[in-house]
Amino acid sequence: MAESDARWRAIRDALLSADPDDKRARVAALDGLSAPCHPDAPATALAGAPGRPPRPVLLHPRDVPTRGLGSEAGRVALLHAVAHIEFNAINLALDAAARFPGMPDAFYRDWLSVAADEARHFGMLRDRLADHGVAYGDHPAHNGLWEMAEKTTHDPLHRMALVPRVLEARGLDVTPGMIARLEQAGDRRSADVLRVILDEEVRHVAIGTRWFRWLCARHGLVSDATFTALLADYGVALRPPFNDTAREQAGFSRSEMMGAGPGRAPGRQTR
Repeated sequence: MAESDARWRAIRDALLSADPDDKRARVAALDGLSAPCHPDAPATALAGAPGRPPRPVLLHPRDVPTRGLGSEAGRVALLHAVAHIEFNAINLALDAAARFPGMPDAFYRDWLSVAADEARHFGMLRDRLADHGVAYGDHPAHNGLWEMAEKTTHDPLHRMALVPRVLEARGLDVTPGMIARLEQAGDRRSADVLRVILDEEVRHVAIGTRWFRWLCARHGLVSDATFTALLADYGVALRPPFNDTAREQAGFSRSEMMGAGPGRAPGRQTR
């Protein structure tokens, strides 16, 4: 029991770490960790999560400046925005492993493996920012990903539906366009980084799909109808473009994709 408690504390400490280098090192040390033994009140023990540095300054999404990708400044702003998403994704994966007790061991192994991928993605993007003389935190960002995590702390079924299958799945939809625009601007190195992230994010969303469906089965729920109902309950509207190929690979059903937008008939956008 003491060893299992130590495993949970190691996950918690990685989640609460505010320094990006320390967080990445702690995530790397979690590699191969078996299932933790959660405390009686994990939510109380996770008060203050997640750990993050004092910068970037967090703004409302509508207040975050946007720039075109035709300039270096615009491309750097895009890289910074994606780096912020990946940093948040480290915390989201760690939080899933630390917050929800009573799941199969594979659930915790899955989310720790996602945390490791996200930490590597963050490092790739931070290196690319450094090539431009920019550090993570130099641009403002928003907190949308974590705000949905806070709304779903009470139920892993809601978390699996609304974070990996909505917010992270959005990356599957929009990243191909980012890659194309970066290549058009001649920034192949940044495009290659995003291509790696896109390919690996399919697996992350698929993990969310697998555990969402597992939880639906455990509760005797129809997964497609439950997903649609949760979107309505949380006031979430999914809007095009949709990357049907990547979404299918990530486990979305045809009916889920048909219901992704008002009157929508799925196309065949490829990655």
